[in-house]
Amino acid sequence: MALNLKQLTLAMLLVFSVKSVFAQLGFSHEIGVIAGPVAFQSDFGVRHDFETNAGNTGIGIGIVHYINFSYRADCNCYSTDTYFNDHFKLRSEISWNKTKLNHFGRWADDPRPQYEPLRRHSGEANNFDIGMQLEFFPWSIRDFSATINSFGPFISLGVHFTSYNPDASTTYGDGNVNNPNNFFAPWDPGSIDPSNGTTWSVVGSIGTRYKLTLLSDLMLDLRWQYFGKDWIDGLNHQLPSNKANDWLVWLNFGYIYYLD
Repeated sequence: MALNLKQLTLAMLLVFSVKSVFAQLGFSHEIGVIAGPVAFQSDFGVRHDFETNAGNTGIGIGIVHYINFSYRADCNCYSTDTYFNDHFKLRSEISWNKTKLNHFGRWADDPRPQYEPLRRHSGEANNFDIGMQLEFFPWSIRDFSATINSFGPFISLGVHFTSYNPDASTTYGDGNVNNPNNFFAPWDPGSIDPSNGTTWSVVGSIGTRYKLTLLSDLMLDLRWQYFGKDWIDGLNHQLPSNKANDWLVWLNFGYIYYLD
């Protein structure tokens, strides 16, 4: 846990240092809140199964901050009219998401006794994120900022540092999560590990802003996040069907306010 806190502190310092550099250049700031449903794709359930995707859903919330390169706070004026300044923003974020996990699909629905451990096994993904994304707006940010009721679509890509704290439980056998006999027999011993840890993740999103007032926007953002480890859900069963690390899709609804 001490190592996780040290790594998380270093990640936060890195984000704040980058923000401080841009802030000293006089660019303006935006701050907002985001929240929405999370669909967690993990080793629970069956790949490409609707019941799995619908059942293993949770919630995420966060605070976002933007560096707006198109406007300067130190002079209340537009910045130099370059393509980068008029089409990119730098987004930093602190967020949290939580998802209850269960086994769904053909194997969990199979009434034979060998599949009973799947039905009795449940988990939880619990993640704290901090990171940055570079957002690209194909339309002019200046034009969008000056036009009420306009839309500003964007795409983004970035890297987040994730501190994960999963949970695992079973009502099969003696209920001990350290006893492999309480879980699905084809899994290797050690496939269940609800230990907390840290990892990096790649984050990409597509969305749009809606200009509510001159100083505020509404935002809709569909995010894909791929983690650098396969233990985010506390399960890594190593079967041939386990082809990827854990990942999630998060539909965000947000409110953004312009500070300067």
